Amino acid sequence: MNVSESTVVLGIETSCDETAAALVMGGHDVLSSVVSTQVDLHAQYGGVVPEIASRAHLDLLNPVVARAIVEAGVEPERIDAVACTIGPGLVGALLVGVSAAKALALTWHVPFVGVNHMEAHLYAAFLEDRSLEMPLVVLLVSGGHTMLIEMRGHGSYRLLGQTIDDAAGEAFDKVARFLGLGYPGGPAIDQEATRGDPTAIAFPRAMLNDGLDFSFSGLKTSVVNYVRKNPDVSAADVAASFQAAVVDVLVTKARRAAVAVGARGLVLGGGVAANSLLRERFVAAGEADSIPVFIPSRAMCTDNAAMIAAVGWHRLGSDGPTPLDVGALPNLRLAFDD
Repeated sequence: MNVSESTVVLGIETSCDETAAALVMGGHDVLSSVVSTQVDLHAQYGGVVPEIASRAHLDLLNPVVARAIVEAGVEPERIDAVACTIGPGLVGALLVGVSAAKALALTWHVPFVGVNHMEAHLYAAFLEDRSLEMPLVVLLVSGGHTMLIEMRGHGSYRLLGQTIDDAAGEAFDKVARFLGLGYPGGPAIDQEATRGDPTAIAFPRAMLNDGLDFSFSGLKTSVVNYVRKNPDVSAADVAASFQAAVVDVLVTKARRAAVAVGARGLVLGGGVAANSLLRERFVAAGEADSIPVFIPSRAMCTDNAAMIAAVGWHRLGSDGPTPLDVGALPNLRLAFDD
């Protein structure tokens, strides 16, 4: 099919605990974006329960899709393609979205496009700033991933660095749980840190001057050991000092990567990109290095379907429709150039 600026793509996202649908035209014009979160369902368990997430998606997806279509003000006949996250994520949750997306594509006689969730986070920035010029260095920090990626062009990526153990988001969740701050851990640490002193405790900055890979497992262990040895320590000081250590490493390596590849811009993406200190330090780094910096709105940092639809538009144009026999791929990896 002819993919153009008037092509409307319905995006569906069910990879974890957000049920989302959105309509995007031309790969960048967001006509609607609806996200129904399951945070309250999982909070009592201190983390996402896969079976609960899958069942919630079953209940929520049809109403969310219907609302996205109504809010976009278009008729279903105007939708030219259906894009959906096929991985990575929780297999049961993914299957709900994939099955629904295929059914809609068949019903409407339009192409189905399977989307890599991590690639979608790279495109969130383009939904809010079309002027971004490549090559870009994207710091992608989500619950299960911490990566530095050179975005050379649409669909062309090079992995510069990644975590060798815990992702930053995992470290936030584990430390928040240990401190009894609740779930989700990222926002809980962020809020608690506002009341603390980030210089109170000198937590380690692992691999700070060693390449572009990351390691946060040792930092998490240092927090646990410190609190056990100092049980009366302020949770706010621990949260602030821990957060400062994570952000120091993320920003330092992002700046180093931008210089190494001669990037024309620095972009932040993924759920952890909603962190207040990280956003603040990222902007400051761009000013210090005289390099354009783009930080998505918080709504575009978390899992959403607008970014799925955006990638769907680009992939439909470059690769065509995805075969309907593709399944949910919970361990799907982002494809990098050699």
